Amino acid sequence: MRIDGLQYANWSEKIFRQLRDGGVDAIHVTISYHENFRETVLNFEKWNRWFEQYPDLIMKGRWASDIDTARKTGRTAVFFGFQNPSPIEDDIGLVEILHDLGARFMQLTYNNQSLLATGCYEAEDTGITRMGKQVIKEMNRVGLVVDMSHSADRSTIEAAELSERPIAITHANPYDWSPALRNKRDDVIRAVTENGGMLGFSVYPHHLKDKSDCTLDSFCEMIARAADKYGAQHLGIGTDLCQDQPDSIVEWMRVGRWTKEIDYGEGSASAPGFPPMPGWFQDNRDFGNIEQGLRATGLNDDEVAGIMGRNWYQFFAENFVPQG
Repeated sequence: MRIDGLQYANWSEKIFRQLRDGGVDAIHVTISYHENFRETVLNFEKWNRWFEQYPDLIMKGRWASDIDTARKTGRTAVFFGFQNPSPIEDDIGLVEILHDLGARFMQLTYNNQSLLATGCYEAEDTGITRMGKQVIKEMNRVGLVVDMSHSADRSTIEAAELSERPIAITHANPYDWSPALRNKRDDVIRAVTENGGMLGFSVYPHHLKDKSDCTLDSFCEMIARAADKYGAQHLGIGTDLCQDQPDSIVEWMRVGRWTKEIDYGEGSASAPGFPPMPGWFQDNRDFGNIEQGLRATGLNDDEVAGIMGRNWYQFFAENFVPQG
């Protein structure tokens, strides 16, 4: 079983076929960065058309059992999430509506301060806001997973402690391996994993040691050491693959509607666009490279199977369903 905890590709029949060639049984797909509720609904609508166009390749995922259906029928189950709470605007009632539409993950921040929490690019981290505490409770109730991939340290630790259900960092790496702003320090990862949560490892070059030149051995050894520290059962893959996207999209991610200036994020004025992917992971057909690399570290078959997908499957099964 192979499950990817986060992708934001420029979707096409080509990529859907590559998912099948790579044996990817399920993916968590970002359908909102800065979109409001109405714009996000239009993105759901766009995916509904793709499900109609390519019924032999992809299907909508709502529950973990949909992954079983996808595996039996040779398809990839697509689960939806947001990298920002903008789809709920300032209305807590939209949390349930969006879950009903098919959303299963929502980040409380995307780099900046939001109405809910503090992003990893802010100078001061004030933690979870009053609204954030209420929204976490509502997300727990309906089965919308709290994702803190772009959140600051205090906010992430508080979210893990406040949430009655496990939370996720769907796409990041340990800060002590690669000190990017978006990567997570030891106490942050511990807060998430010790409360039953998940960490998905990213192959986005800005989050890798040596960036685009990162080796497969280095990446897989990092995962093996994380398994020693945090428990292999709390780990998965969240590639953050942005395949075939134009550079205008990375500008949209970073700038959104909040500034008139160009924000380069983890890039720079001399390298403002998407960085090249490492040679061992160009697209979804390369998941086998990661699996082989993990085996080479000495992780056992059960641990490798968990990291490649089974851990996400179990997490989906327990956390997408409404409470009681």
